[in-house]
Amino acid sequence: MRSVVKNERWSLHYFRHLFALYFAIQEINQNLEILPNITLGFHISDSCTDAGFSLCGTLMILSGIINPVPGFSCHQQGQLAGLIGSFSSVTSHAIARVTGIYKYSQISYGSMDVLFNDRVDFPFFYRTVPQDQSQYQGLIQLLNLFQWTWMGILTSDDDSDQKGSEELKGEIIRSGGCVAFLEKIQFSYDFMVEQYAKYKKITDMIDKSLAKVIILYSANSNMVVQFCLPWWRMTDNKVWIISAASANIVFPSSYLASSCTTFNGSLTFAIPKGKIPGFKDFLYNLHPASFPDLSFLRPLWRAAFFCELPNGTEHSRFLNCTGQENLSNLPSQLFDVNNFQFTYSLYTAVYALAHALHNMYTAKSQHGGNLNLEFQPWKVRNLGVILDSQMTFTGFINNTLNQYIKEVHFKTPDGDEIFFDEKGNVPAHYDITNWYLFPNGSFSISRVGNFNLSASSGQQLFVNQSAILWNPYFTETPHSVCSESCVPGYRKVLQRLKPVCCFDCIPCSEGEFSNKTDAENCMKCPDDQWPNEQKDGCIPRVVVFLSYEEPLGAALASIAILFSIITDVILAIFIIYKDSPVVKANNRDLSYSLLISLMLSFLCSLVFIGCPGRVTCLLRQVAFGIIFTIAVSSVLAKTITVVIAFNATKPSSKLRKWAGSRISISLILLCCLVQVVICIAWLLIVPPFPDYDIQSEPGKMILQCNEGSTIAFYSVIGYIGFLALLSFIVAFLARKLPDSFNEAQFITFSMLVFCSVWVSFIPAYLSTKGKYMVAVEIFAILTSSAGLLGCIFIPKCYIILLRPDLNTREHVIGKQYSKKPK
Repeated sequence: MRSVVKNERWSLHYFRHLFALYFAIQEINQNLEILPNITLGFHISDSCTDAGFSLCGTLMILSGIINPVPGFSCHQQGQLAGLIGSFSSVTSHAIARVTGIYKYSQISYGSMDVLFNDRVDFPFFYRTVPQDQSQYQGLIQLLNLFQWTWMGILTSDDDSDQKGSEELKGEIIRSGGCVAFLEKIQFSYDFMVEQYAKYKKITDMIDKSLAKVIILYSANSNMVVQFCLPWWRMTDNKVWIISAASANIVFPSSYLASSCTTFNGSLTFAIPKGKIPGFKDFLYNLHPASFPDLSFLRPLWRAAFFCELPNGTEHSRFLNCTGQENLSNLPSQLFDVNNFQFTYSLYTAVYALAHALHNMYTAKSQHGGNLNLEFQPWKVRNLGVILDSQMTFTGFINNTLNQYIKEVHFKTPDGDEIFFDEKGNVPAHYDITNWYLFPNGSFSISRVGNFNLSASSGQQLFVNQSAILWNPYFTETPHSVCSESCVPGYRKVLQRLKPVCCFDCIPCSEGEFSNKTDAENCMKCPDDQWPNEQKDGCIPRVVVFLSYEEPLGAALASIAILFSIITDVILAIFIIYKDSPVVKANNRDLSYSLLISLMLSFLCSLVFIGCPGRVTCLLRQVAFGIIFTIAVSSVLAKTITVVIAFNATKPSSKLRKWAGSRISISLILLCCLVQVVICIAWLLIVPPFPDYDIQSEPGKMILQCNEGSTIAFYSVIGYIGFLALLSFIVAFLARKLPDSFNEAQFITFSMLVFCSVWVSFIPAYLSTKGKYMVAVEIFAILTSSAGLLGCIFIPKCYIILLRPDLNTREHVIGKQYSKKPK
C-alpha cells in the first residue's frame, strides 16, 4: 500500500501534462484566428510507459473501438486528425512504427533519442524538444570551460543510451578530452545482493578514479532515483553532469532530497522552461464542482490528497474528499506550477498541430479545394492522446498534414519561435541548472546558464560561474584531469598505453623553450636569443669575443707588447753595434728584416684581440701570413747566406759571385710574392667576414671572423710551414760548418721550435671553439716568433753585451783561418 502511494505521489507532477493539453485545446477552440468554426477534441489513452500498452492504446485510437482491429476505423464522433506524444523514446518508437504505416504524423514532446533523425524510417515524426545529440556540443563546451579533461560516463543498459553514450565519448575524444571509464547500470527498483555487488564494484572504481567529473547520460529519468541509494554516497566527492533526459526529475519531498546527496552541487542540461499564460490560475481553479469531467480530476485528487471524489471506485482504499481540497495548498516539490519544461513542450506541440491544420484548411480554401475531402469541418476533430502512468500523451495526424507540419512557423504566447528543421527537430536550446542541497535540508534547482546551438560560434554557451554552488566537498572550482598541466618550460610526453590526457611533463631540451601550458613540443629561440633559466621565454644571447678586458685577452696582449719591446731593444742593439764583427758576420740587412718582421708579428697578434669587424677580419690573417712569410723567408735567406758565405771562401769556388745582399733580398721578395698572390686571391674570391657562432657555447653568441675559405686559410699556413721546413732542412745540412762562424745551428733550433709550434697548432686549433680558437692562434704566433727571436738573436746579444772579447773578427771567422799557413 505504501509503495503505491509513493509511486502516485512521485508521478503527481506529470498531471500537469494532461491539463496542459486540455488547456491548450480550450485556448485554440476559443481563438478565432486559429481554425475558426472548427472545434478540436481529443482522445486519451494510457500507455503506462510500456511499449506494449502504447501499441494497444494506439490501435484503440486508430480503430475507435475498445477492442482494436488493425486497419478498421469506427470513429463515432469526428475524424482522427493527428498524434501528439509520447513522452519517452521507447513508447514513441513503438507508436511511430505503427502510425508510420498509416502515414500519420506524430509530434512528441519528450522523445530525445537520435534515432528519430532518420527520415527514411521516421518521415512523419516531429518533436518539440531538442534531439539528444544536440547537447553533445554543449557538454563538451562546458567541460572545456572548466578545463575538465578527464571524466567518466555512466549510462543505462538500454541500447539507445549505450549508443548515445558511445557517440558522446567519441565527441569528447575528438574535442581533446578523455573518458576514464564508460559503465552501464541496470535499472531496477529491486535490491538484490548480486546487484549490490555490481554497484559496489562500480562505486569503488569511481571513488578511486582521478576523474572528478561524472556524466550521467540516459534517456530514462528514473535512473536518477537509483543514485539516491546509500551505496552511491561514497561518490559524493564528484561533480555530476546530468543529461537533459535524465534531468527530468523533481524531488517529491525534502526527505528524499536530503537523502540524495550524490547530486549535491551537480550541473544539469535541462529543457528550457517556458511560460504558459493563465495556466497557473487554471490549475489552482480546478475543482470538482466546476470542472466538467471528473474522470480527469479523480486520479489527480487521489495522488494529491489521498481521497476519493464522488462516483469513484466503490471499494476505494481512500476516504471521500471533503470538497475543501485545493491544488494551491500542495508544496512546490510535489506540484510545481511555476516551472514548465516538458509541460511547455506539450503545450507547443498542440499549437504546432493546430497551426498545421489551420494552414492546410487555409490553403485548400484559397485554391478552391474540397474541404470535406479529409475532414467534415462542422464536426469535432479528434486528437488521439495516449496517457501513461507518468501522464504521457499521444495523438494522431493524417498524412495530409505532414507537408504543412514541415512548414509550421509560429510564435508561442511566451514569444518563442517554433519551427521544424529537415529532420523534424526544433532549434536546440538548453538551460544549465545547478542542484544544491542546503544544510537545513532544503533543495534548490537554480538556472546558472544556457546553451543555444543556433547561436554564433563562441556565443553558444553561457555560464554564470559565480552563481554555481559546488558540492561542499570542494572548496573551490573542481579540478578534473588525468595529469596536471605542464607549465611553460616543459612539454608533454604521453604515457604508454594511456589516453592522450595522461602524460608526463619533461623539461625542454637545451636551446628550446615553451611559453604556453601543456605544450606538446618545445620551440627553438631565434638565432640571436637563448632560453631563460625557466625555459619559458627567450633572452638575448651574450655576445662573446676575445676582448682586452678579460684576463686571457689582457695577458696575451701584454705578452705581445712585451716581446715587441724586446724585439725593438734587440734591433736597437744591432743598429748600435752594426759595425761589430758579430752583426756584420750575420748579414745586417737580413737581421734587420727579420727583427722588424718579428716585431710586426708580435704586434699583429693584437689585431686578433677585440671585437671583430669587417676591416680586422680582412686584415688579420693576411697581415699574419705576409709578416710571417717575411720572417721565415728572412731566416731561409740567412741560412742560404751562411752556406754561400762559407763555401765562397774556398779557393776556386763558383759561389763567390752569389755572395752579397742581392740574392737575399731577391729571395725574400720572391717568397713574399707567392704569399701575397695567395692572400689577394683569398680576399677577392672568398674574403673573411665577421660571423656569429651560436653552436659552440650554450646561451652565448660568439662573434668571430669567418675565414671564408678553409682552403685559403690553410694554404697561407701551409706555405709558411713549407718555408719553415725548407729553412730547417738547409740549416740542418749546414750544421757541421765551423762552430765559430756557423749560425746554422741556431737557425736549426729556431726552425725546430717554429715547426713544432705550428704542427701542434693545427689539432689544437681544430679542437677548440669560439674565442679560444683565436687565443690558440695568438699563442702560436707569439710562441713561434719568440722561438725565432730567442734562438737566433739572444746568443748574439749575449756576445755583444756580455762577452765583447768574443766580438772580434778572429773569433767570428775562426782561429784556424786567422793564422797564416807555415
